[in-house]
Amino acid sequence: MTTKTTDTPADAQVSAARMAENLKKVEALAERLGQVMSNRQGHQAALDGPNQELFAKAGQAYATEAVTNPAKLMEHQMGYWTKTVTHFMEAQQALAKGTLSAPEDKTGKDRRFSNPLWETHPYFNFVKQQYLINAEAVTQAVEDVTDMEPREKQRLAYFSRQIVDMMSPTNFLATNPDALQRAIETDGESLIKGLENLISDLESNNGELIVKLADEKAFELGRNIATSPGKVVFRNKMFELIQYTPTTEKVHATPLLIFPPWINKFYILDLKAQNSMVKWLVDQGHTLFMISWVNPDATYRDIGMEDYIQDGYLAAIREAKAITGEDQVNAVGYCIAGTTLSLTLSLLKQKGDKSVKSATLFTALTDFSDQGEFRPFLTDDFIDGIEAETADKGILPSIIMARTFSYLRANDLVYGPAVKSYMMGETPPAFDLLYWNGDGANLPAKMAMQYLRGLCQRNELAEGGFDLMGHHLVLDEVDVPLCAIACETDHIAPWKDSYRGVQKMGAKDKTFIMTQSGHIAGIVNPPSKGKYGHYTNDDTGLTHEDWLEGATFHEGSWWPRWGKWLQKRSGKMIPARTPGAEGRKIVSDAPGAYVAKKASH
Repeated sequence: MTTKTTDTPADAQVSAARMAENLKKVEALAERLGQVMSNRQGHQAALDGPNQELFAKAGQAYATEAVTNPAKLMEHQMGYWTKTVTHFMEAQQALAKGTLSAPEDKTGKDRRFSNPLWETHPYFNFVKQQYLINAEAVTQAVEDVTDMEPREKQRLAYFSRQIVDMMSPTNFLATNPDALQRAIETDGESLIKGLENLISDLESNNGELIVKLADEKAFELGRNIATSPGKVVFRNKMFELIQYTPTTEKVHATPLLIFPPWINKFYILDLKAQNSMVKWLVDQGHTLFMISWVNPDATYRDIGMEDYIQDGYLAAIREAKAITGEDQVNAVGYCIAGTTLSLTLSLLKQKGDKSVKSATLFTALTDFSDQGEFRPFLTDDFIDGIEAETADKGILPSIIMARTFSYLRANDLVYGPAVKSYMMGETPPAFDLLYWNGDGANLPAKMAMQYLRGLCQRNELAEGGFDLMGHHLVLDEVDVPLCAIACETDHIAPWKDSYRGVQKMGAKDKTFIMTQSGHIAGIVNPPSKGKYGHYTNDDTGLTHEDWLEGATFHEGSWWPRWGKWLQKRSGKMIPARTPGAEGRKIVSDAPGAYVAKKASH
């Protein structure tokens, strides 16, 4: 580690003055910390972890394994003990040489341990290797448990991984060389700044620790994010309808209407001009409408899926048709909005309403039979906690959804940012995507439970039908021309699960595209970046394995391919439509008022 040169008397006085100043700062910060923790508004205890029966069952299963297969258990215990003692002896031998060097390190690369000191310094290398040996032992112990239901074992693996990730030496000041070096270089100023960042995050979330991922002061809606010009042309209790200003002299006759997820804000599709799908679609000659959902508070307690359909989807379709004078729209649904668009299409089919000409689904799940990485959160103990939370507050606060998603990628979205902010004293980056990620939305109590119980837990839409608004809604009645986009590494809506739902839909004109990358980067993938490719296969009757085996890979973004698909279903070219033409009412400029409302905690 780096060391400072000998201080002069003048330097010592400056250092002492700085130390006194820092102590005053610490005292003030400690008072703020005590205040925020005393005012902490905690959520239901059931949401903080699994039912303790899970660990009791794990212990019982481990004991059973010890009785039925003691040799296997002994082998693993001896293997772990041998590795840890061998490494200790190697470290001792390296120190005995008097060179202050680490023993040979055969551990793999890990982004958490990028500082060279993790490999060269005997202390940090010893800590790292011992941690990795312990982590491997815990992981192996979970894998070896056989006397547990697969669902319970998956949950055990998830919560065990959380413990392993949390105990990484990078998460503690005494065993993080980066943080210690920064503290020495700044005379402790980095630690003071880190404490300020920690308290600021706690104050912003009523005592809940949610690590701020982006510099919120760097962005302003309508100024440097969500800047595509347009007008809010309609507003009700559920949404604002944005009509974007055309950039071409002529546009396709059939308007395009996008339904973003109401778990997040719509401007993920309009971050900045370089990666804005909104701008790209307008430049392709589409009359584009975007839904900006309301951010609900406790007064929305009894708002359900039926309200999102009746006062959201159907109202928006009606308004877009009235504004353009067209009989049909092309509709897009992203994530949960794609799930709900599928419900809406089944409803329209039963009503004989042909208002939707074609549908596009972005990373949408309609068959939840394989709950993937979300399985730990879809068992009764967790959902019971959600139900108690929503009954108490009238909403499912965005903080709970944010925490759930973050801990699926804890090292990248929790511990890594926390180390930089709280131990290194760094200001979060001015990154638009991370700013959007932190700008969450609440969910109404009734809607949240309908979704979690009926769609996710019981998988009613794909297995028998989902009852809503006096109708029995089924996937087979989703029969409009359909294009579905799924993402190869999506951990929220895995592509194979999205594909399985599409297979059950009744559309004869059906296109399925799998793009590289994940839930966000796979969708927000403009052609100009040339970053991620995509796969196509016309035969959607195959298993997902066979579909991928026979798929053709294409370099570059899927946007132009979808654009051509959309163009064929968008009608003739007509003079461009300007928002507010023919005396229609303008509510406000885009991006509107609803998107600016912050979620309550």
